Amino acid sequence: MTTQKHPEQQYLDLMRDILVDSTRQEDQGTGDVTHSVFGRQMRWDLSEGFPLLTTKKVYWKGVLEELYWFWSGQSNVAYLAKKGVHIWDDYPYRIYREKIDAGDVSEMTKEIFVEKLINDDDFSKEHGELKNIYGQAWRRWPAKDGRGVDQLKWAIEELRKDPNCHNAIVNSWNPEYLYDMALPEESLRFPICHNMYQLSIQKEKVCCQLYQRSADIFLGVPFNIASYALLTALVAKVLGREPGEFIHTFGDVHIYDNHIDQVKEQLTREPLPLPTITISDDVKDIDDFRPEHITLEGYESHAMIKAKLAVVGGKSSKEWKEYVKKQKSEKKT
Repeated sequence: MTTQKHPEQQYLDLMRDILVDSTRQEDQGTGDVTHSVFGRQMRWDLSEGFPLLTTKKVYWKGVLEELYWFWSGQSNVAYLAKKGVHIWDDYPYRIYREKIDAGDVSEMTKEIFVEKLINDDDFSKEHGELKNIYGQAWRRWPAKDGRGVDQLKWAIEELRKDPNCHNAIVNSWNPEYLYDMALPEESLRFPICHNMYQLSIQKEKVCCQLYQRSADIFLGVPFNIASYALLTALVAKVLGREPGEFIHTFGDVHIYDNHIDQVKEQLTREPLPLPTITISDDVKDIDDFRPEHITLEGYESHAMIKAKLAVVGGKSSKEWKEYVKKQKSEKKT
């Protein structure tokens, strides 16, 4: 008699694989060291439970509010900060710090910066907006003629009209904002990591495959798994179908050097039964969804394991300041 493998075991096995057989890499901008493998995949059958990892506690409120932030097309961090979700605070504050270094704004601690995002609408409009990120890409992709293309709505409607379609793709990877020919204020200031997903109806159920070009297996991937599993379930609800599989395909997947001990601790733990989610019947259309429409049930987990988040972008702070200085100089001439 064979015992069925717990779905979470594939995640733990991938971490073991990276520990045993990986390539050591060092980020040229930040100096962060990672241990990396390339080209891996996990498959989550959503009929077996909702894949919110159990071998450490995952911040469910953060998963839920962040996905709503993306899904609703928002790109201002103030929404999350007002909800008490601070996983994106570092990105606008990093940009603000660079403005401090350039002498363009006044000195301000991160705590005061976040407080002003929450309480000062004018300040949040100026300093909380992040350009060219997931919410904008999904719901307001910047077309060359000035339109905002609603990729997610289009993909859902395409599946509604033709359940056999092969083109229900949502892309977050916009080359226009990745390279040095872009103006500093328009350039990508943080990494687009989960950069493309495709929706498909297989055996009458809605499936989703994500391609993630770069993945922090310990801190980031648990969020990504839960977020895209929830997205799959939401698309299924809007289409009046059941969710099928979430397939998570990786490019570079890695462990940060300063997460090694935490990974080893997590690998000593046995997975617990997966929880379930319920989506309110009030969600009939793409724009009906609100976080309060989702109920998580039966989530039990081992204790949280804390680790430092690496906040990286297209350029190191020093490189960015030199680049901005060069662009300003060229504009004057």
